[in-house]
Amino acid sequence: MTALLDCTTLAEVLRHRGACEPERHAYTFLKDGETEHARLSFGELDRRARAVAAALQARGAEGELAVLLYSPGLDFVAALFGCWYAGVVAIPAYPPLRAGATARFQSIVGDSRPRFALTSADVLDDARLAELRDASSCEWLATDTISADTADAWRDKGVGSERLALLQYTSGSTASPKGVMVSHANLIANERMIERAMGHSSSSTFVTWLPIYHDMGLIGNLLQPVYIGASCYLMSPVAFLQEPLRWLRAISTYRAHTSGAPDFAYDLCVQKITAEQRATLDLSSWEVAYDGSEPVRRETLERFAETFASCGLRASALYPCYGLAEATLLVTGGEKQETPRARSFDANALMADRVVDLADGADGARALIGCGRTILDQEIRIVHPETRLVCEASRIGEVWVRGPNVGQGYWNRPDTTEAMFRARVADTGDGPYLRTGDLGFLRDGELFVTGRLKDLIIVRGKNHYPQDIEQTVESSHASLRRGGCAAFPVDVDGAERLVVVAEVDRQHLRRLDGAAVIERIRQEISAHHELALHAAVLIKPGALPLTSSGKRQRHVARQRFIDAALEAL
Repeated sequence: MTALLDCTTLAEVLRHRGACEPERHAYTFLKDGETEHARLSFGELDRRARAVAAALQARGAEGELAVLLYSPGLDFVAALFGCWYAGVVAIPAYPPLRAGATARFQSIVGDSRPRFALTSADVLDDARLAELRDASSCEWLATDTISADTADAWRDKGVGSERLALLQYTSGSTASPKGVMVSHANLIANERMIERAMGHSSSSTFVTWLPIYHDMGLIGNLLQPVYIGASCYLMSPVAFLQEPLRWLRAISTYRAHTSGAPDFAYDLCVQKITAEQRATLDLSSWEVAYDGSEPVRRETLERFAETFASCGLRASALYPCYGLAEATLLVTGGEKQETPRARSFDANALMADRVVDLADGADGARALIGCGRTILDQEIRIVHPETRLVCEASRIGEVWVRGPNVGQGYWNRPDTTEAMFRARVADTGDGPYLRTGDLGFLRDGELFVTGRLKDLIIVRGKNHYPQDIEQTVESSHASLRRGGCAAFPVDVDGAERLVVVAEVDRQHLRRLDGAAVIERIRQEISAHHELALHAAVLIKPGALPLTSSGKRQRHVARQRFIDAALEAL
Protein backbone atom coordinates (compact mmCIF):
# COMPACT_ATOMS: atom_id res chain seq x y z
CA MET A 1 0.00 0.00 0.00
CA THR A 2 1.57 3.23 -1.17
CA ALA A 3 -0.71 5.62 0.73
CA LEU A 4 0.45 6.79 4.14
CA LEU A 5 -2.20 5.36 6.43
CA ASP A 6 -1.12 7.31 9.51
CA CYS A 7 -1.61 10.67 7.74
CA THR A 8 -4.97 12.32 8.40
CA THR A 9 -4.68 15.12 5.81
CA LEU A 10 -3.20 15.40 2.32
CA ALA A 11 -0.99 18.21 3.66
CA GLU A 12 0.61 15.66 5.99
CA VAL A 13 1.02 13.26 3.07
CA LEU A 14 2.87 15.85 0.98
CA ARG A 15 5.05 16.93 3.94
CA HIS A 16 6.09 13.30 4.39
CA ARG A 17 6.82 12.77 0.69
CA GLY A 18 8.70 16.06 0.48
CA ALA A 19 10.91 14.97 3.37
CA CYS A 20 11.37 11.28 2.52
CA GLU A 21 11.36 11.25 -1.32
CA PRO A 22 12.08 14.85 -2.34
CA GLU A 23 13.51 14.00 -5.77
CA ARG A 24 10.59 11.81 -6.84
CA HIS A 25 8.68 13.23 -9.83
CA ALA A 26 5.22 14.53 -8.95
CA TYR A 27 3.83 16.67 -11.82
CA THR A 28 4.67 17.77 -15.34
CA PHE A 29 2.59 20.27 -17.29
CA LEU A 30 2.45 19.75 -21.06
CA LYS A 31 2.18 23.06 -22.88
CA ASP A 32 -0.24 22.73 -25.80
CA GLY A 33 -0.65 19.13 -24.68
CA GLU A 34 2.73 18.14 -26.10
CA THR A 35 5.79 20.01 -24.80
CA GLU A 36 7.06 19.57 -21.24
CA HIS A 37 6.76 23.10 -19.89
CA ALA A 38 7.04 22.83 -16.09
CA ARG A 39 7.95 20.05 -13.69
CA LEU A 40 7.74 19.56 -9.93
CA SER A 41 9.20 16.92 -7.64
CA PHE A 42 7.54 16.22 -4.31
CA GLY A 43 10.32 18.14 -2.58
CA GLU A 44 9.89 21.17 -4.85
CA LEU A 45 6.12 21.12 -4.43
CA ASP A 46 6.47 20.93 -0.66
CA ARG A 47 8.86 23.89 -0.64
CA ARG A 48 6.66 26.03 -2.91
CA ALA A 49 3.60 25.17 -0.82
CA ARG A 50 5.42 26.20 2.37
CA ALA A 51 6.37 29.53 0.76
CA VAL A 52 2.73 30.23 -0.17
CA ALA A 53 1.65 29.18 3.33
CA ALA A 54 4.20 31.51 4.93
CA ALA A 55 2.84 34.44 2.90
CA LEU A 56 -0.69 33.57 3.99
CA GLN A 57 0.32 33.19 7.63
CA ALA A 58 1.97 36.62 7.50
CA ARG A 59 -1.45 37.99 6.53
CA GLY A 60 -3.28 36.23 9.36
CA ALA A 61 -5.08 33.90 6.98
CA GLU A 62 -5.68 30.84 9.17
CA GLY A 63 -9.35 29.85 9.09
CA GLU A 64 -10.08 32.19 6.17
CA LEU A 65 -11.28 31.32 2.65
CA ALA A 66 -9.28 31.81 -0.54
CA VAL A 67 -10.54 31.48 -4.11
CA LEU A 68 -7.93 29.98 -6.47
CA LEU A 69 -7.92 31.48 -9.98
CA TYR A 70 -5.24 29.89 -12.15
CA SER A 71 -4.82 29.13 -15.81
CA PRO A 72 -3.88 25.48 -16.48
CA GLY A 73 -0.44 24.75 -15.04
CA LEU A 74 1.33 23.87 -11.81
CA ASP A 75 0.95 27.14 -9.90
CA PHE A 76 -2.51 25.97 -8.83
CA VAL A 77 -1.06 22.86 -7.16
CA ALA A 78 1.39 24.82 -5.03
CA ALA A 79 -1.30 27.33 -4.06
CA LEU A 80 -3.76 24.58 -3.10
CA PHE A 81 -1.31 22.85 -0.76
CA GLY A 82 -0.12 26.25 0.46
CA CYS A 83 -3.67 26.95 1.60
CA TRP A 84 -3.82 23.67 3.46
CA TYR A 85 -0.42 24.20 5.09
CA ALA A 86 -1.73 27.57 6.35
CA GLY A 87 -5.12 26.28 7.53
CA VAL A 88 -6.97 28.13 4.76
CA VAL A 89 -10.09 26.77 3.04
CA ALA A 90 -9.47 26.64 -0.73
CA ILE A 91 -12.11 27.40 -3.36
CA PRO A 92 -10.97 26.04 -6.75
CA ALA A 93 -12.26 28.16 -9.62
CA TYR A 94 -11.24 29.41 -13.05
CA PRO A 95 -10.03 32.93 -13.82
CA PRO A 96 -12.96 34.96 -15.19
CA LEU A 97 -11.25 35.93 -18.43
CA ARG A 98 -14.19 35.11 -20.68
CA ALA A 99 -17.89 35.92 -20.56
CA GLY A 100 -19.09 32.48 -19.44
CA ALA A 101 -16.61 32.31 -16.56
CA THR A 102 -17.42 35.81 -15.28
CA ALA A 103 -20.94 34.91 -14.17
CA ARG A 104 -19.72 31.77 -12.42
CA PHE A 105 -16.94 33.70 -10.66
CA GLN A 106 -19.41 36.31 -9.43
CA SER A 107 -21.75 33.57 -8.22
CA ILE A 108 -18.98 31.77 -6.33
CA VAL A 109 -17.48 34.90 -4.76
CA GLY A 110 -20.91 36.29 -3.90
CA ASP A 111 -21.83 33.04 -2.16
CA SER A 112 -18.56 32.31 -0.33
CA ARG A 113 -17.22 35.83 0.39
CA PRO A 114 -13.53 34.75 0.44
CA ARG A 115 -10.97 37.03 2.05
CA PHE A 116 -8.24 36.12 -0.45
CA ALA A 117 -7.97 35.58 -4.18
CA LEU A 118 -4.85 33.63 -5.15
CA THR A 119 -3.66 33.66 -8.74
CA SER A 120 -0.58 34.07 -10.96
CA ALA A 121 1.00 37.33 -12.09
CA ASP A 122 -0.11 36.97 -15.72
CA VAL A 123 -3.75 36.50 -14.71
CA LEU A 124 -3.57 39.30 -12.15
CA ASP A 125 -2.22 41.70 -14.81
CA ASP A 126 -4.82 40.78 -17.40
CA ALA A 127 -6.89 43.82 -18.28
CA ARG A 128 -10.03 41.70 -18.54
CA LEU A 129 -9.82 41.02 -14.81
CA ALA A 130 -9.32 44.63 -13.73
CA GLU A 131 -12.98 45.59 -13.28
CA LEU A 132 -13.87 42.44 -11.38
CA ARG A 133 -10.75 42.74 -9.24
CA ASP A 134 -11.54 46.33 -8.28
CA ALA A 135 -15.17 45.44 -7.51
CA SER A 136 -14.32 42.51 -5.23
CA SER A 137 -13.44 42.77 -1.56
CA CYS A 138 -10.74 40.10 -1.87
CA GLU A 139 -7.09 40.59 -1.03
CA TRP A 140 -5.30 39.53 -4.24
CA LEU A 141 -2.00 37.65 -4.20
CA ALA A 142 0.10 36.40 -7.13
CA THR A 143 1.66 33.29 -5.61
CA ASP A 144 4.14 32.67 -8.44
CA THR A 145 5.98 35.84 -7.37
CA ILE A 146 6.63 34.44 -3.88
CA SER A 147 10.24 33.32 -3.52
CA ALA A 148 10.77 29.68 -2.53
CA ASP A 149 13.44 30.99 -0.15
CA THR A 150 10.66 32.14 2.18
CA ALA A 151 9.53 28.53 2.75
CA ASP A 152 11.44 28.31 6.03
CA ALA A 153 9.28 31.10 7.48
CA TRP A 154 6.30 28.73 7.50
CA ARG A 155 5.22 27.40 10.90
CA ASP A 156 3.34 24.12 11.15
CA LYS A 157 0.39 24.81 13.42
CA GLY A 158 -1.37 21.54 12.60
CA VAL A 159 -4.70 21.27 10.83
CA GLY A 160 -7.25 18.80 12.17
CA SER A 161 -8.77 16.27 9.78
CA GLU A 162 -12.30 17.46 10.53
CA ARG A 163 -11.61 21.04 9.44
CA LEU A 164 -12.74 22.19 6.01
CA ALA A 165 -10.28 21.74 3.18
CA LEU A 166 -12.36 22.81 0.18
CA LEU A 167 -15.47 24.52 -0.97
CA GLN A 168 -16.04 22.48 -4.13
CA TYR A 169 -18.62 24.31 -6.18
CA THR A 170 -20.99 22.10 -8.15
CA SER A 171 -21.14 22.42 -11.92
CA GLY A 172 -24.62 23.95 -11.92
CA SER A 173 -26.04 21.52 -14.49
CA THR A 174 -29.48 21.59 -12.84
CA ALA A 175 -29.29 24.74 -10.66
CA SER A 176 -26.98 27.55 -9.62
CA PRO A 177 -23.60 26.38 -8.26
CA LYS A 178 -23.50 25.43 -4.58
CA GLY A 179 -20.36 25.16 -2.46
CA VAL A 180 -19.91 21.64 -1.10
CA MET A 181 -18.02 21.71 2.21
CA VAL A 182 -15.31 19.03 1.95
CA SER A 183 -13.22 18.27 5.03
CA HIS A 184 -9.67 16.92 5.10
CA ALA A 185 -11.11 13.65 6.38
CA ASN A 186 -13.52 13.48 3.42
CA LEU A 187 -10.58 13.88 1.03
CA ILE A 188 -8.51 11.16 2.67
CA ALA A 189 -11.52 8.79 2.71
CA ASN A 190 -12.25 9.30 -0.98
CA GLU A 191 -8.60 9.06 -2.05
CA ARG A 192 -8.43 5.76 -0.19
CA MET A 193 -11.56 4.60 -2.05
CA ILE A 194 -10.11 5.60 -5.43
CA GLU A 195 -6.85 3.81 -4.68
CA ARG A 196 -8.70 0.63 -3.73
CA ALA A 197 -11.20 0.71 -6.58
CA MET A 198 -8.69 1.35 -9.36
CA GLY A 199 -5.80 -0.70 -8.01
CA HIS A 200 -3.33 2.17 -7.84
CA SER A 201 0.25 2.10 -6.62
CA SER A 202 3.21 4.48 -6.70
CA SER A 203 3.99 3.24 -10.22
CA SER A 204 0.53 4.18 -11.55
CA THR A 205 1.33 7.10 -13.85
CA PHE A 206 -1.57 9.50 -14.55
CA VAL A 207 -2.37 11.64 -17.60
CA THR A 208 -5.17 14.22 -17.54
CA TRP A 209 -6.66 17.13 -19.45
CA LEU A 210 -9.65 17.55 -17.13
CA PRO A 211 -10.17 20.94 -15.44
CA ILE A 212 -8.38 20.78 -12.12
CA TYR A 213 -10.87 23.13 -10.47
CA HIS A 214 -13.66 20.53 -10.82
CA ASP A 215 -14.09 17.47 -8.66
CA MET A 216 -13.15 14.78 -11.20
CA GLY A 217 -10.00 16.55 -12.37
CA LEU A 218 -9.05 17.68 -8.86
CA ILE A 219 -9.80 14.69 -6.64
CA GLY A 220 -9.27 11.89 -9.14
CA ASN A 221 -6.32 13.20 -11.13
CA LEU A 222 -4.48 15.91 -9.22
CA LEU A 223 -4.67 14.67 -5.62
CA GLN A 224 -4.65 10.89 -6.05
CA PRO A 225 -1.00 10.92 -7.28
CA VAL A 226 0.11 12.75 -4.12
CA TYR A 227 -1.85 10.32 -1.96
CA ILE A 228 -0.20 7.25 -3.52
CA GLY A 229 3.16 8.81 -4.44
CA ALA A 230 2.73 8.59 -8.22
CA SER A 231 3.49 10.86 -11.18
CA CYS A 232 0.97 12.93 -13.14
CA TYR A 233 1.16 14.63 -16.55
CA LEU A 234 -1.31 17.46 -17.14
CA MET A 235 -2.48 19.42 -20.16
CA SER A 236 -5.18 22.05 -20.55
CA PRO A 237 -8.73 21.11 -21.56
CA VAL A 238 -8.39 23.39 -24.60
CA ALA A 239 -5.36 21.42 -25.81
CA PHE A 240 -7.46 18.25 -25.80
CA LEU A 241 -10.54 19.80 -27.39
CA GLN A 242 -8.46 21.34 -30.18
CA GLU A 243 -6.69 18.06 -30.90
CA PRO A 244 -8.00 14.92 -29.09
CA LEU A 245 -4.97 12.98 -30.35
CA ARG A 246 -2.85 14.83 -27.76
CA TRP A 247 -4.60 13.02 -24.90
CA LEU A 248 -3.99 9.53 -26.24
CA ARG A 249 -0.49 10.43 -27.43
CA ALA A 250 0.44 11.50 -23.89
CA ILE A 251 -0.96 8.23 -22.53
CA SER A 252 1.14 6.37 -25.09
CA THR A 253 4.31 8.42 -24.51
CA TYR A 254 4.29 8.40 -20.72
CA ARG A 255 2.93 4.84 -20.37
CA ALA A 256 -0.04 5.97 -18.31
CA HIS A 257 -1.84 3.52 -16.06
CA THR A 258 -4.85 5.75 -15.35
CA SER A 259 -6.60 8.44 -17.34
CA GLY A 260 -10.26 9.22 -17.80
CA ALA A 261 -12.92 11.64 -18.94
CA PRO A 262 -16.65 12.12 -19.44
CA ASP A 263 -18.36 10.00 -22.07
CA PHE A 264 -18.23 12.65 -24.81
CA ALA A 265 -14.41 12.63 -24.84
CA TYR A 266 -14.23 8.97 -25.87
CA ASP A 267 -16.70 9.65 -28.66
CA LEU A 268 -14.66 12.65 -29.79
CA CYS A 269 -11.52 10.51 -30.05
CA VAL A 270 -13.35 8.02 -32.27
CA GLN A 271 -14.54 10.81 -34.55
CA LYS A 272 -11.36 12.87 -34.78
CA ILE A 273 -8.37 10.49 -34.61
CA THR A 274 -7.50 9.00 -37.99
CA ALA A 275 -6.28 5.50 -38.81
CA GLU A 276 -2.84 6.91 -39.62
CA GLN A 277 -2.68 8.62 -36.24
CA ARG A 278 -3.87 5.48 -34.44
CA ALA A 279 -0.95 3.60 -35.97
CA THR A 280 1.43 5.78 -33.90
CA LEU A 281 -0.20 4.97 -30.54
CA ASP A 282 0.58 2.27 -27.99
CA LEU A 283 -2.19 2.15 -25.38
CA SER A 284 -1.23 -1.19 -23.86
CA SER A 285 -0.20 0.44 -20.55
CA TRP A 286 -3.67 1.97 -20.05
CA GLU A 287 -5.28 -0.13 -17.30
CA VAL A 288 -7.96 2.26 -16.01
CA ALA A 289 -9.80 4.37 -18.61
CA TYR A 290 -12.53 5.66 -16.37
CA ASP A 291 -15.75 7.09 -17.78
CA GLY A 292 -17.91 9.25 -15.53
CA SER A 293 -19.42 12.68 -14.83
CA GLU A 294 -22.19 12.21 -17.41
CA PRO A 295 -24.28 9.18 -18.49
CA VAL A 296 -22.07 6.31 -19.68
CA ARG A 297 -23.28 4.97 -23.02
CA ARG A 298 -22.77 1.41 -24.11
CA GLU A 299 -22.35 2.49 -27.73
CA THR A 300 -19.56 4.91 -26.81
CA LEU A 301 -17.56 2.28 -24.94
CA GLU A 302 -18.00 -0.30 -27.67
CA ARG A 303 -16.96 2.13 -30.44
CA PHE A 304 -13.93 3.29 -28.48
CA ALA A 305 -12.80 -0.25 -27.62
CA GLU A 306 -13.19 -1.40 -31.23
CA THR A 307 -11.53 1.68 -32.73
CA PHE A 308 -8.44 1.58 -30.53
CA ALA A 309 -8.01 -2.18 -30.12
CA SER A 310 -5.29 -2.05 -32.78
CA CYS A 311 -3.38 0.34 -30.47
CA GLY A 312 -3.19 -2.27 -27.72
CA LEU A 313 -6.21 -0.98 -25.78
CA ARG A 314 -7.98 -3.74 -23.87
CA ALA A 315 -11.76 -3.47 -23.53
CA SER A 316 -11.34 -4.45 -19.88
CA ALA A 317 -9.49 -1.16 -19.26
CA LEU A 318 -12.72 0.79 -19.79
CA TYR A 319 -14.02 1.66 -16.35
CA PRO A 320 -17.55 3.10 -15.90
CA CYS A 321 -17.98 4.78 -12.54
CA TYR A 322 -20.31 7.11 -10.70
CA GLY A 323 -19.71 9.99 -8.34
CA LEU A 324 -20.57 13.56 -7.44
CA ALA A 325 -19.03 16.55 -5.66
CA GLU A 326 -21.31 16.08 -2.65
CA ALA A 327 -19.60 12.73 -2.00
CA THR A 328 -16.16 14.35 -2.60
CA LEU A 329 -15.97 12.41 -5.89
CA LEU A 330 -16.13 8.64 -6.31
CA VAL A 331 -19.17 6.65 -5.13
CA THR A 332 -19.09 3.44 -7.17
CA GLY A 333 -16.63 1.74 -9.47
CA GLY A 334 -16.19 -1.65 -11.10
CA GLU A 335 -13.61 -4.35 -10.70
CA LYS A 336 -10.32 -3.38 -12.32
CA GLN A 337 -9.62 -5.22 -15.59
CA GLU A 338 -13.23 -6.41 -15.84
CA THR A 339 -15.04 -5.65 -19.10
CA PRO A 340 -17.85 -3.10 -18.54
CA ARG A 341 -21.11 -4.84 -17.79
CA ALA A 342 -24.07 -3.97 -20.00
CA ARG A 343 -27.46 -5.43 -19.09
CA SER A 344 -30.76 -5.11 -20.89
CA PHE A 345 -34.07 -4.12 -19.33
CA ASP A 346 -37.63 -3.57 -20.52
CA ALA A 347 -37.73 0.06 -21.71
CA ASN A 348 -41.45 0.46 -21.03
CA ALA A 349 -41.04 -0.88 -17.51
CA LEU A 350 -38.20 1.58 -16.85
CA MET A 351 -40.51 4.44 -17.81
CA ALA A 352 -42.83 3.26 -15.04
CA ASP A 353 -39.97 3.04 -12.50
CA ARG A 354 -39.90 -0.76 -12.70
CA VAL A 355 -36.89 -2.97 -13.42
CA VAL A 356 -37.59 -5.97 -15.66
CA ASP A 357 -34.68 -7.94 -17.11
CA LEU A 358 -34.70 -8.79 -20.81
CA ALA A 359 -32.34 -10.70 -23.05
CA ASP A 360 -29.83 -8.55 -24.90
CA GLY A 361 -31.28 -7.55 -28.26
CA ALA A 362 -34.84 -8.47 -27.36
CA ASP A 363 -37.71 -6.29 -28.62
CA GLY A 364 -38.28 -3.32 -26.34
CA ALA A 365 -34.97 -3.77 -24.56
CA ARG A 366 -32.85 -0.88 -23.32
CA ALA A 367 -29.20 -1.53 -22.51
CA LEU A 368 -27.69 0.11 -19.44
CA ILE A 369 -24.06 0.14 -18.33
CA GLY A 370 -23.40 -0.74 -14.70
CA CYS A 371 -21.35 1.83 -12.79
CA GLY A 372 -19.82 -0.62 -10.32
CA ARG A 373 -20.31 -1.27 -6.64
CA THR A 374 -19.91 0.68 -3.45
CA ILE A 375 -16.38 0.83 -2.06
CA LEU A 376 -14.99 0.14 1.41
CA ASP A 377 -17.29 1.30 4.24
CA GLN A 378 -19.63 3.44 2.14
CA GLU A 379 -23.32 2.44 1.91
CA ILE A 380 -25.86 2.95 -0.89
CA ARG A 381 -29.65 2.76 -0.60
CA ILE A 382 -32.30 3.15 -3.30
CA VAL A 383 -35.14 5.21 -1.83
CA HIS A 384 -38.45 6.50 -3.18
CA PRO A 385 -37.86 10.27 -3.49
CA GLU A 386 -41.33 11.21 -2.22
CA THR A 387 -42.27 8.57 0.36
CA ARG A 388 -38.63 8.17 1.52
CA LEU A 389 -39.15 4.44 1.87
CA VAL A 390 -36.49 1.99 0.69
CA CYS A 391 -37.46 0.66 -2.74
CA GLU A 392 -37.93 -2.97 -3.58
CA ALA A 393 -35.20 -4.48 -5.75
CA SER A 394 -37.47 -4.26 -8.80
CA ARG A 395 -38.10 -0.50 -8.48
CA ILE A 396 -36.19 2.60 -9.54
CA GLY A 397 -35.59 5.21 -6.87
CA GLU A 398 -33.24 7.96 -5.77
CA VAL A 399 -29.65 7.00 -4.96
CA TRP A 400 -28.85 7.75 -1.31
CA VAL A 401 -25.27 7.52 0.00
CA ARG A 402 -23.70 7.32 3.46
CA GLY A 403 -19.98 7.17 4.25
CA PRO A 404 -16.88 9.04 5.44
CA ASN A 405 -16.46 10.54 1.95
CA VAL A 406 -19.78 12.41 2.05
CA GLY A 407 -19.26 16.17 2.42
CA GLN A 408 -20.40 18.33 5.33
CA GLY A 409 -23.16 20.14 3.46
CA TYR A 410 -23.56 23.28 1.35
CA TRP A 411 -21.85 26.50 2.37
CA ASN A 412 -24.27 29.01 3.93
CA ARG A 413 -27.30 26.89 2.98
CA PRO A 414 -28.49 25.22 6.20
CA ASP A 415 -31.98 24.36 4.92
CA THR A 416 -30.71 22.75 1.72
CA THR A 417 -27.99 20.97 3.70
CA GLU A 418 -30.58 19.55 6.08
CA ALA A 419 -32.74 18.35 3.17
CA MET A 420 -29.97 16.86 1.04
CA PHE A 421 -27.24 15.73 3.48
CA ARG A 422 -29.35 14.72 6.49
CA ALA A 423 -32.04 12.56 4.85
CA ARG A 424 -33.51 9.66 6.80
CA VAL A 425 -35.56 6.65 5.78
CA ALA A 426 -39.18 7.38 6.72
CA ASP A 427 -40.20 4.19 8.52
CA THR A 428 -36.95 3.32 10.31
CA GLY A 429 -35.29 6.70 10.80
CA ASP A 430 -32.09 5.18 9.43
CA GLY A 431 -29.59 7.83 8.34
CA PRO A 432 -28.34 10.39 7.77
CA TYR A 433 -27.86 9.91 4.02
CA LEU A 434 -26.89 12.15 1.15
CA ARG A 435 -29.68 12.51 -1.40
CA THR A 436 -27.84 12.54 -4.73
CA GLY A 437 -30.74 13.64 -6.94
CA ASP A 438 -29.87 10.75 -9.27
CA LEU A 439 -32.26 7.93 -10.12
CA GLY A 440 -31.21 4.32 -10.41
CA PHE A 441 -31.33 0.82 -9.02
CA LEU A 442 -29.08 -1.95 -7.75
CA ARG A 443 -28.75 -5.26 -9.54
CA ASP A 444 -26.52 -7.92 -7.92
CA GLY A 445 -24.91 -5.14 -5.91
CA GLU A 446 -24.05 -3.03 -8.96
CA LEU A 447 -25.45 0.47 -9.46
CA PHE A 448 -27.30 1.35 -12.65
CA VAL A 449 -28.01 5.08 -13.00
CA THR A 450 -31.06 5.94 -15.11
CA GLY A 451 -31.20 9.74 -14.90
CA ARG A 452 -31.48 12.93 -12.87
CA LEU A 453 -34.55 13.50 -10.71
CA LYS A 454 -34.83 17.18 -11.70
CA ASP A 455 -34.33 16.49 -15.43
CA LEU A 456 -36.97 13.76 -15.63
CA ILE A 457 -39.57 14.30 -18.35
CA ILE A 458 -43.01 12.99 -17.37
CA VAL A 459 -45.57 12.77 -20.18
CA ARG A 460 -48.94 11.07 -19.62
CA GLY A 461 -47.64 9.45 -16.46
CA LYS A 462 -44.57 7.88 -18.10
CA ASN A 463 -40.99 8.76 -17.17
CA HIS A 464 -38.61 9.64 -19.99
CA TYR A 465 -34.93 10.25 -19.38
CA PRO A 466 -33.57 13.20 -21.38
CA GLN A 467 -30.25 11.51 -22.13
CA ASP A 468 -32.08 8.70 -23.97
CA ILE A 469 -34.02 11.17 -26.10
CA GLU A 470 -30.85 13.18 -26.75
CA GLN A 471 -29.04 10.09 -27.94
CA THR A 472 -31.92 9.35 -30.33
CA VAL A 473 -31.85 12.91 -31.66
CA GLU A 474 -28.08 12.97 -32.15
CA SER A 475 -28.22 9.70 -34.09
CA SER A 476 -31.22 10.70 -36.19
CA HIS A 477 -29.39 12.75 -38.83
CA ALA A 478 -25.79 13.12 -40.00
CA SER A 479 -25.94 16.91 -39.72
CA LEU A 480 -26.41 16.89 -35.93
CA ARG A 481 -23.43 17.12 -33.61
CA ARG A 482 -22.88 14.46 -30.96
CA GLY A 483 -23.08 15.84 -27.44
CA GLY A 484 -24.84 18.98 -28.67
CA CYS A 485 -28.46 18.24 -27.83
CA ALA A 486 -30.73 19.04 -24.88
CA ALA A 487 -34.20 17.60 -24.28
CA PHE A 488 -36.58 19.10 -21.73
CA PRO A 489 -40.29 19.54 -20.98
CA VAL A 490 -42.36 22.72 -21.24
CA ASP A 491 -45.85 23.35 -19.95
CA VAL A 492 -48.43 23.71 -22.72
CA ASP A 493 -52.01 24.23 -21.54
CA GLY A 494 -51.30 22.45 -18.27
CA ALA A 495 -49.54 19.42 -19.81
CA GLU A 496 -45.84 18.64 -20.23
CA ARG A 497 -44.68 18.61 -23.85
CA LEU A 498 -41.28 17.70 -25.27
CA VAL A 499 -38.82 20.21 -26.74
CA VAL A 500 -35.36 19.45 -28.13
CA VAL A 501 -32.54 21.86 -28.95
CA ALA A 502 -29.82 20.45 -31.21
CA GLU A 503 -26.53 21.80 -32.55
CA VAL A 504 -25.79 21.39 -36.24
CA ASP A 505 -22.33 20.14 -37.14
CA ARG A 506 -20.21 22.93 -38.64
CA GLN A 507 -19.58 21.14 -41.92
CA HIS A 508 -23.33 20.86 -42.59
CA LEU A 509 -24.25 24.51 -41.92
CA ARG A 510 -24.15 25.76 -45.53
CA ARG A 511 -26.30 23.02 -47.04
CA LEU A 512 -28.66 22.49 -44.13
CA ASP A 513 -32.24 21.44 -44.91
CA GLY A 514 -33.68 22.32 -41.51
CA ALA A 515 -37.21 21.13 -42.25
CA ALA A 516 -35.96 17.69 -43.29
CA VAL A 517 -33.74 17.40 -40.20
CA ILE A 518 -36.56 18.33 -37.83
CA GLU A 519 -38.96 15.93 -39.53
CA ARG A 520 -36.40 13.16 -39.11
CA ILE A 521 -36.01 14.06 -35.42
CA ARG A 522 -39.78 13.93 -35.03
CA GLN A 523 -39.99 10.50 -36.67
CA GLU A 524 -37.19 8.98 -34.58
CA ILE A 525 -38.57 10.29 -31.28
CA SER A 526 -41.99 8.93 -32.15
CA ALA A 527 -40.59 5.54 -33.16
CA HIS A 528 -38.22 5.06 -30.21
CA HIS A 529 -40.01 6.83 -27.37
CA GLU A 530 -43.68 7.03 -28.44
CA LEU A 531 -43.59 10.76 -27.82
CA ALA A 532 -44.95 13.65 -29.84
CA LEU A 533 -42.43 16.44 -30.39
CA HIS A 534 -43.78 19.88 -29.48
CA ALA A 535 -40.82 21.83 -30.89
CA ALA A 536 -37.28 21.37 -32.16
CA VAL A 537 -34.75 24.17 -32.42
CA LEU A 538 -31.58 23.83 -34.51
CA ILE A 539 -28.68 26.00 -33.34
CA LYS A 540 -25.08 26.66 -34.32
CA PRO A 541 -22.27 24.45 -32.97
CA GLY A 542 -21.14 25.58 -29.54
CA ALA A 543 -24.39 27.45 -28.82
CA LEU A 544 -25.85 24.89 -26.38
CA PRO A 545 -25.48 26.20 -22.81
CA LEU A 546 -22.96 24.15 -20.85
CA THR A 547 -21.54 24.21 -17.35
CA SER A 548 -17.88 25.09 -16.82
CA SER A 549 -17.15 21.34 -16.82
CA GLY A 550 -18.94 20.75 -20.13
CA LYS A 551 -22.25 19.34 -18.89
CA ARG A 552 -25.47 20.29 -20.68
CA GLN A 553 -27.51 22.89 -18.83
CA ARG A 554 -30.97 21.69 -19.74
CA HIS A 555 -32.63 24.14 -17.36
CA VAL A 556 -30.84 27.07 -19.03
CA ALA A 557 -31.74 25.82 -22.52
CA ARG A 558 -35.35 25.44 -21.37
CA GLN A 559 -35.48 28.98 -20.03
CA ARG A 560 -33.95 30.38 -23.21
CA PHE A 561 -36.57 28.52 -25.23
CA ILE A 562 -39.36 29.94 -23.08
CA ASP A 563 -37.85 33.43 -23.39
CA ALA A 564 -37.44 33.02 -27.17
CA ALA A 565 -33.73 33.72 -26.60
CA LEU A 566 -32.32 30.83 -28.65
CA GLU A 567 -30.70 31.88 -31.93
CA ALA A 568 -32.35 29.33 -34.20
CA LEU A 569 -30.86 28.46 -37.56
